[in-house]
Amino acid sequence: MKEINIARAIINKRREKGLTQDDLASYIGVSKASVSKWETGQSYPDITFLPQLAAFFNMSIDELMGYEPQMTKEDIRKLYLSLSADFASKSFDEVLERCRETAKKYFSCFPLLFQIGAMLVNNSMLSGDADRVFSIIEEAKELFIRVKRESDNAELARQALNMEALCALMLGNPNEVLELFAEVSMQMYSPEAILAPAYQMIGKPEEAKAVLQVGIYQHVLSLLDILPTYLTLCTDEPERYDETYKRALAVVEAFGIKGLHPSILVQFLLVAAQGYVTLGNTDKALDILEEYAELVTGDIYPLQLKGDDFFTLLDDWFKEFPLGTAPPRDEKIIRQSMTEGVVNNPAFTVLADERRFQRIAEKLKNN
Repeated sequence: MKEINIARAIINKRREKGLTQDDLASYIGVSKASVSKWETGQSYPDITFLPQLAAFFNMSIDELMGYEPQMTKEDIRKLYLSLSADFASKSFDEVLERCRETAKKYFSCFPLLFQIGAMLVNNSMLSGDADRVFSIIEEAKELFIRVKRESDNAELARQALNMEALCALMLGNPNEVLELFAEVSMQMYSPEAILAPAYQMIGKPEEAKAVLQVGIYQHVLSLLDILPTYLTLCTDEPERYDETYKRALAVVEAFGIKGLHPSILVQFLLVAAQGYVTLGNTDKALDILEEYAELVTGDIYPLQLKGDDFFTLLDDWFKEFPLGTAPPRDEKIIRQSMTEGVVNNPAFTVLADERRFQRIAEKLKNN
């Protein structure tokens, strides 16, 4: 993180030009003592001198002041992980205020604002009050809107649009979601299919393979991300529900999702169990919940993005992520939410007296 450091800028630029303190003082119209104090950090130039100094040194006022309202990717990553850990161990209000102060200080650092918004969404439930949760989601939504409108990074703006829509959905505004996506094309677009041949043509087959691995990885995870919603919509068609569940498991097995990305499998199993309860198939629901409990109490930690024996070329791609391979929430909070997703889930109330369910709940609580 960079702070104001006008002293260093004046010294460096003055020396680059081969000027003495007397030369600079004479140009600006101040005493040599004033220039000396500026360069030693004892005082700052009067605000009226800043444009003159910046013009003289052929630099912007921000450059002159040595201040950039930005954070590096590594700074953002460290801050996010720090805040995530704080949400798990400190007062919610204290960490929330820190998020707000950081966003205010770096209000034009759009990658940071995006991550602060994501942080608020991911931890909003910790506030403990439904009305307050909505308020925090609304606050996050405003950050995403700013990023979408002001960022010149097209991919970041697209991600911000998606998060804005998610916030609208969480706030119970489905029509707003539809309006946000009204102009977004739903046609299939896979740049990997173009990028890979381009790399091949310039004699870079490994880069071509890496691009395609990233594409396959993204599409597989996207499929497993939307299948739970489709399952939920199919509870009025038991046969379609069964078939969707079987096909999803085939994808899970084919791509080794249990080891590759267990957190997405956790969410899928939870939704699948809820659906089978709705269908009245409690035995199937309990089978899935036992698998769920086995998974979340197993050796899947620490949760992080990673490749495997098939996805061997993802490391460089992961390094470009704002959070690296870390999950968006602290592990303590993740474990807690996995337990509460079953133990305090009203969808499983009908299973409360089942001995199998009680054993599952006990196993999760002891995790």
